[in-house]
Amino acid sequence: MKSKRTTRLSSIKKALLRCCLACIGLWLLAVLLWTFLPVPFSAVMAERQIGAWASGNFAYRAHSDWVGIDEISPWMSLAVIASEDQRFTEHWGIDIGAVKTVLTQQGETHLRGASTLSQQTAKNMFLWEGRSWMRKAIEAGMTLGIEAIWRKKRILTVYLNVAEFGPGIFGVEAASQAYFHKPARQLTEGQAALLAAVLPSPLRYKAQTPSRYIQMRQQWIMRQMHQLGGQSFLTQHHLN
Repeated sequence: MKSKRTTRLSSIKKALLRCCLACIGLWLLAVLLWTFLPVPFSAVMAERQIGAWASGNFAYRAHSDWVGIDEISPWMSLAVIASEDQRFTEHWGIDIGAVKTVLTQQGETHLRGASTLSQQTAKNMFLWEGRSWMRKAIEAGMTLGIEAIWRKKRILTVYLNVAEFGPGIFGVEAASQAYFHKPARQLTEGQAALLAAVLPSPLRYKAQTPSRYIQMRQQWIMRQMHQLGGQSFLTQHHLN
């Protein structure tokens, strides 16, 4: 009896190991393919779309239009760096110092404040919504993986194409068309900062009708953009 139980547990462990290896293999294949190819969808887009259908909202459509970094205004790239991750070019995916600061001052519920652009890209692309430590651990592993395979410029490009800017609006091209009726390459400094300002909570904050808080955040982001050195920052770090 004990032998049968041991054999069954061993079979389950092997099956789980094969499943884990298969998932890792598929993830690695996706990362390698998306090193060069446009990203057709993300996990967040899929989650939002399935959630809408499940709630009976069949009019909802998660929409994104892929564009290369040369088709995006440099102001937009600079705005998300200034807003979300000013040490983007310095860290290897995880900003340990920022994590320690946030945990010390605010606690684990505010970990997004320490989340780098690389981490947000990994989460948006491959993971579900949530704040559990298990999800954060998987996110950290995936972040290190994409940092090892992708260049910073590629991470920034993917992030700008999959970030959520409003209900059903994913990627800066879709956001620019929806809110300003122009392609992303024509975004002004102020418009780029406004889009970046809603990123912490794009379903709560509205780029088309910005609150006083969002307007103040927009101004703060613009000041940070200039403190980084303006568009020359992107050239210096080969991000455009």
